[in-house]
Amino acid sequence: MLDYDKEAERYDASRGGEPRAAAAAEAVLGLIPGRARSLLDVACGTGIVTRRLAAGREGLRVTGVDLASAMARQAALRLPGAIVRADTRQLPFPAGRFDAVSSVWLLHLAESDADVRGIVAECARVLRPGGVYVTTVDKAAAHNVGSDIDAVLASRPPRAARDEAALVESYAAACGLVPAGQARFPGRGQGRSPRRTIADLRRGWFVTLPPGEPLAERFAERLARLPDQDRPRPDPWFTLRAFRKPGVPSGDA
Repeated sequence: MLDYDKEAERYDASRGGEPRAAAAAEAVLGLIPGRARSLLDVACGTGIVTRRLAAGREGLRVTGVDLASAMARQAALRLPGAIVRADTRQLPFPAGRFDAVSSVWLLHLAESDADVRGIVAECARVLRPGGVYVTTVDKAAAHNVGSDIDAVLASRPPRAARDEAALVESYAAACGLVPAGQARFPGRGQGRSPRRTIADLRRGWFVTLPPGEPLAERFAERLARLPDQDRPRPDPWFTLRAFRKPGVPSGDA
């Protein structure tokens, strides 16, 4: 597992930067009702997407929350006074506080199914009636674009997809949320090249291939034999699912 405090300085540049953030924010906002006036961005990271959510719709107050201190510090530079450091499984907000909640590229990082259920439950708790929760699902599958790199990595030890769409929908349903739409957006600038994939492998990107282990090095050797070592393969496409909390939004009664 990557250390996200250590990753903070290079996080944006290594993951598509502003173009990817713009695509993510546009897709999230497309699933949030126009009447929403407050949004909580859970696991906001460096705030690169959070800032675009705030700028993308007039009158929308955006708050970000992240557990990694270095990430939260960077986010606070982008959105002064709007970032809170906290555990996503225990959000420091009262029930029904927000019109919308988003969690982009979060659920796949959870260490257990119980953690995913806890995160979804907290997001549902802080939603107002009529509010919408938007989250990415099936992140690992998004990176499989059918390239020669994917063919090499196909035989690596599997890891449970804790953000599988059907699982997330079941957790949302258990919290009383109902499906409210979906969208896809490109991970601009995230197309992998063999050389970049080897670098990611050696710094712990692939959870089931710990850096320095003989198996990880065997995969690195196979990747090094691929042609066009610096040519990025196609960008991934990420999936968003939206869930609504039944009830009449405040002010609409």
